[in-house]
Amino acid sequence: MAKKKAKAGSSNGRKLGTQQSVDAAIYSICDVMRRGNVTSAKEYVAELTWLLFLRILDETEEREAEEARILGHEFTPNIAKPYRWRDWARPIPAKADKRETNKRRELTEEGSGRLLEFVNTKLIPHLKKLRDKPDATPRQKIIAEILSGVERIRIDTETNLLEVLDKVDEISHKDIDPTHVFALSQVYEGLLLKMGEKGSDAGQFFTPRELIRTMVQVIAPKVGERVYDPCCGTGGFLAQAAQYMHERIKDGTGVPKKMSPAAATEIVKHTTFYGREKENLIYPIALANLIMHGIDDPHIWHGNALTGNETYGGLYKGAPGAYEVILANPPFGGKENANAITGFDYPTSATEVLFLQQIIRTLAPGGRCGLVMPEGVLFRTNEEAFTKTKKKLLEECDLWCIVSLPGGVFTAAGAGVKTNLLFFTRGKPTERIWYYDLSDRKVGKKTPLTVEDFKDFMDLLGKVEPKKGALPDSDRSWTMDFTARRRKAADDARPFRTIEAEKKAAADLVKDRLSSLKQARPKNDAAIEAAERELTGLMRESREAATKAQAIEDAVYDLKAVNPNKKTEVDDRTPAELLDLIEAKGKEVAEAAAALRAM
Repeated sequence: MAKKKAKAGSSNGRKLGTQQSVDAAIYSICDVMRRGNVTSAKEYVAELTWLLFLRILDETEEREAEEARILGHEFTPNIAKPYRWRDWARPIPAKADKRETNKRRELTEEGSGRLLEFVNTKLIPHLKKLRDKPDATPRQKIIAEILSGVERIRIDTETNLLEVLDKVDEISHKDIDPTHVFALSQVYEGLLLKMGEKGSDAGQFFTPRELIRTMVQVIAPKVGERVYDPCCGTGGFLAQAAQYMHERIKDGTGVPKKMSPAAATEIVKHTTFYGREKENLIYPIALANLIMHGIDDPHIWHGNALTGNETYGGLYKGAPGAYEVILANPPFGGKENANAITGFDYPTSATEVLFLQQIIRTLAPGGRCGLVMPEGVLFRTNEEAFTKTKKKLLEECDLWCIVSLPGGVFTAAGAGVKTNLLFFTRGKPTERIWYYDLSDRKVGKKTPLTVEDFKDFMDLLGKVEPKKGALPDSDRSWTMDFTARRRKAADDARPFRTIEAEKKAAADLVKDRLSSLKQARPKNDAAIEAAERELTGLMRESREAATKAQAIEDAVYDLKAVNPNKKTEVDDRTPAELLDLIEAKGKEVAEAAAALRAM
């Protein structure tokens, strides 16, 4: 019996060890879906989300049930017969035991169309109602939420449905190599990125895996800390943070004193991860992804984090107002309407700046943040919201590290803008910023960032702890003394501030004199006109001085990475040597041309 069960649940033996192999498996399903009248990218993703989730969830609960049996514990599945994947979707083994309950076999034997009818009228309504059970488990609430937007299966015929189910069943956790592929998140992100390249409506913005891994390693979330992403997308940062914490619980390095590994695991599963996501398409993907990464309670709020407009907040109840760890890649280049800017210190339509303000506000004292930011935010000082947001960041947080990324990191996702990584801790003002420059790395579709690209950065980072002293300089790294820079700017701006104050004081005296002149009788029009000209000139000079002083002071907040240690190749050949080279090359060209004519 056990042998037949294993056979029923097995894949085709294919090891999905690369993103390309996972993509190929998914695209083959999409080919069938297109044939089955699922024509748009949004429909592909919506359909794949719940089908793949139910398939992997069933595999997970099979494993959990076996573990419980070995330990002598009772296990209650979150989905009962006949609604489990193995009952209605798993391919029927050729030598299946007729005594085993199998809804798919039963329905297909009843006649064509019965399986489609079961899915639409029985399965989907049942799963959507799991949330309403009085004793609903956290996982059942998640299942219901993932199915909340599904009214019926989009695949048009039972033949196409059966082929899709067979192919989905081949995607198994045990056949996906976790060292190279984030099972569900990579399945979806690979699909969405592919659609985005074709200009489809499903193109979304995603963070490369190596960036996420590096940021999580730098921030190093600990058991007991709450981890938050205000724009979590498919949950990549939260999923990687969970994997990081689970690995350290497993090897013992991440278990707090006087706490058992089991207790630490329960904290990670239930009270650690929080996020917000606006997109209806992406929200259920995030839930499915986090469940599959061992997060039983993913506290994801569905709605617009900037406007506060909520779609569904049932999973977010009891969420804290501040977080010890924030990891995020805010959407940039977006524009929000006027409703989005209420409640912000420095209103702007730039979503990346609004998210930065919100992140500073929600980072707990002593909390750590790793953030992707477009370079424009770093160097722009010509808009008040940009400058004042950075001023707030530097005064309330220790921005201790900026990594300058290459251009093209996000090109495949539809965003060609150059970006940087920011790492900061809330609680004290910034005194110095350590920079690391990766901008010369050529990134393309076939040459994405890899773990090797960050090896030198991580090695240097480990040499001195940020809180205890300066990090080392190298060809790629340097330290900017922000305190000294701000002091120098204040000194440079002081003469202009003095002129501003003097001209303003003189203007006030002229205003008083002008008021007296206007009240005097008989009125001296010539004196009034002269005083008004003098007042206008003094006010203009005061404004000009203030503008110059402000420009100097604001320039402090141009944080763009400009590597002072970068070695440039200098051509030290003399003019005579260059002329000799040109002459030699000319002879080579002439000889080659002559050889061609002789042929």
